[in-house]
Amino acid sequence: MNNRIVAFLGASALAAAGVWLPTPMSAQSPAAKPAATAQSPRTASAGKYSPPRLPDGHPDLQGTFNVATITPLERPQNVTSLTISDEEAVKQEKYLAERRVKENSASDPNRAAPKVGGDNTLGQSQLEFLERAGGGAVGGYNTFWLASGDRVVEIDGQKRSSLVVDPANGRVPAMKAEASARNRALRAITVNPDAAEGTVGGPAGQYDGPELRPLSERCILGFGSTAGPPTLPNYFYNNLKQIVQTPTHIMILNEMVHDARIIRLNAPHLPANIRRWMGDSVGHWEGDTLVVDTTNFTNKTQFNGSAENLHVIERFTRIAKDQILYRFTIDDPTTWDRTWSGEYPWVATNEPLYEYACHEGNYALGDVLRGARLEEKERAQRPGTPAAAPAARPQR
Repeated sequence: MNNRIVAFLGASALAAAGVWLPTPMSAQSPAAKPAATAQSPRTASAGKYSPPRLPDGHPDLQGTFNVATITPLERPQNVTSLTISDEEAVKQEKYLAERRVKENSASDPNRAAPKVGGDNTLGQSQLEFLERAGGGAVGGYNTFWLASGDRVVEIDGQKRSSLVVDPANGRVPAMKAEASARNRALRAITVNPDAAEGTVGGPAGQYDGPELRPLSERCILGFGSTAGPPTLPNYFYNNLKQIVQTPTHIMILNEMVHDARIIRLNAPHLPANIRRWMGDSVGHWEGDTLVVDTTNFTNKTQFNGSAENLHVIERFTRIAKDQILYRFTIDDPTTWDRTWSGEYPWVATNEPLYEYACHEGNYALGDVLRGARLEEKERAQRPGTPAAAPAARPQR
């Protein structure tokens, strides 16, 4: 089984720590772009564009898109502006490109043994942080397996410091105290559904059966809200999304863990008692923009601390032949005091979308549970150790 990371939460934590750029950066205005300079493939524009249309008259959103980027969800604390200069964006991109070359170079066979406990240095970019989270201090993934993106998001000719655009500080609003208490109580009895495989600690009984392990570990949903909604970059790999469109339905297939969202057009929401992993998505057209309204989430997905009360509105606008501008607004009055929003471009690609055969030949989950049984047995055999109470088994 592939090792999982909490990509979304990791990016947020990293931004909170102010770790993102090779050098600290203050607020900057976007630099003027020379007229002769070609725009980046990650450029998006919200300006007027006449998209191709399907026989029903609506814009054709179909295609395969790559959403990889190095721009984090939340703005780092050492950055005060939504936009950064072209020079700063180039510096970020150059730093990561040079680091990849270094990481992909041949290892020195005469190198010393790693220090006890492995390498715990943080690094200078969010991607270094996420790679460390995925591979662990003692090693795991290396850059051969990663496709984390290589460009800063650009919209209307401006390089962006975050995907979040509202609030103005580019950060997810603080969680309500009651929501934090709710999540602490929940984490005391169940693992985070998006938790990393190597997460230390957790509730008693988390290894009692496969149904108690995280959703991403079981390949039910991709980590980091890759399928959504909102659908976000995972900053790691499997970055592609495919849109298939009919007059009555739109399907978004995610390369990450083969999640498929079905959006019903011009339809009412399902009754409130019917809950779905990715919520109930209904859509309609507002001019050339597809607006998707999603409710009816379960309490098992818990996007960024929210759960069944989450309400997401997404907007998909084809703004160029090779780009869709994706915008999202998050609302849950039981979790945050206000709504918050973000945006980033989906860039058309001819890359093939691969099957994510996550559980083919997977022995890891069984080994995890067997390891827990062995640990329990060894603990019970230690002199003076009281007999452990029988572990609670998952309800079926």
